[in-house]
Amino acid sequence: MAFTDLSSSVLLGCVIIFSTVLYPVDSYLYNNRYFGDQVLRIIPSSDTEVQAVKQLFQNLTVDLWKPNSAYMIQENSPVDVHVGRNKTQWLRRRLRQAHIHYEVLISNLQTEIEKKIGHQTSRKRRSEFQYDYEVYHPLEDIQSWMFEMNRTHPHLVELFSIGQSYEGRPLYVLQALNSYQHDSSMRRLMNQLNFYIMPVFNVDGYHYSWETDRFWRKTRSKIPKYHCRGVDANRNWKVKWCDEGASLHPCDDTYCGPFPESEPEVKAVAKFLRKHKKRVKAYISIHAYAQMLLYPYSYKYATIPNFNCVESAAQNAVSALYSAYGVRYRYGPASTTLYMSSGSSIDWAYKNGIPYAFAFELRDTGYFGFLLPEALINPTCTETMRAVKTIASGLLKKCTK
Repeated sequence: MAFTDLSSSVLLGCVIIFSTVLYPVDSYLYNNRYFGDQVLRIIPSSDTEVQAVKQLFQNLTVDLWKPNSAYMIQENSPVDVHVGRNKTQWLRRRLRQAHIHYEVLISNLQTEIEKKIGHQTSRKRRSEFQYDYEVYHPLEDIQSWMFEMNRTHPHLVELFSIGQSYEGRPLYVLQALNSYQHDSSMRRLMNQLNFYIMPVFNVDGYHYSWETDRFWRKTRSKIPKYHCRGVDANRNWKVKWCDEGASLHPCDDTYCGPFPESEPEVKAVAKFLRKHKKRVKAYISIHAYAQMLLYPYSYKYATIPNFNCVESAAQNAVSALYSAYGVRYRYGPASTTLYMSSGSSIDWAYKNGIPYAFAFELRDTGYFGFLLPEALINPTCTETMRAVKTIASGLLKKCTK
């Protein structure tokens, strides 16, 4: 099994389902679109500074990388923000005047993009279906790989679609079949569990990130009466929908949508999970970035009933991940470990009877952010796979605490 793209997510169940990603991982060069743009890390050290930063962002259009809404800015928590070249000096001057600490993570965003993916335009594959697992791929390549895997390894995987996106793209899922023979631990898991893998959840947004906007993260649905497009697919689920940590404004990155499951992508996955929910044991969604393993609740500060079992599973998974390259992940409830948000897929999965619901926030903690170099794809996949296998192995053991 391979994680073909860091922007992918995974739903896990007994039925083990791997569901998908919200953040695209790579894209083209966009004709110097980001030349001179910078990424700053701001660390407000008091409530007064938090309010000052929020006020600055009200007067300045910026692209928040972490957290993804000004509402979620907290004292002593890093704020990573992508600022256009015409606004960087103004923002840095205001921060200095307010004595708010900041550092420049990326001094020229366009240069960093070109460093990491500039060679892609000249890279050629030797045959139609040769797939390089250590580079980023556009949606068409990923889907071609899925078809080829299904064609050449029908005893290992089965390909099917669970619906269509807003723009009419199929939502493909791979089911891993239990005929895997090469790794004994994996063979044991596949003999006792069914794995469903959805490499790209937000297919329209991912395609758009390659063609137009490198840092696009929402879906691509049209919003009546607004020029803005798209919904945050991880705030569109029917669980405390559009409550704390989500926005009602269509132009915000955390827009929850006009109603729960308004996005066909979310509705299709929710329908698939409902159909199989009596058999689904776990759900995993993979995002970037922060180096965290999160579990419910996202929408409130409360302890889930099976906290001891889930906490133990998370701790074991993070330990397994660390054993590969010594990369440390934090783990815990999403609301306290990351920030509070409503309408998330892990909360929905848990509320609908799936006892183990996790969200990975992959590498790194901000130095590369959404521009993780291709050289780190393989180690990131290796360590993440160890964590996923550990979670899956834990499903086979009874936990009654």
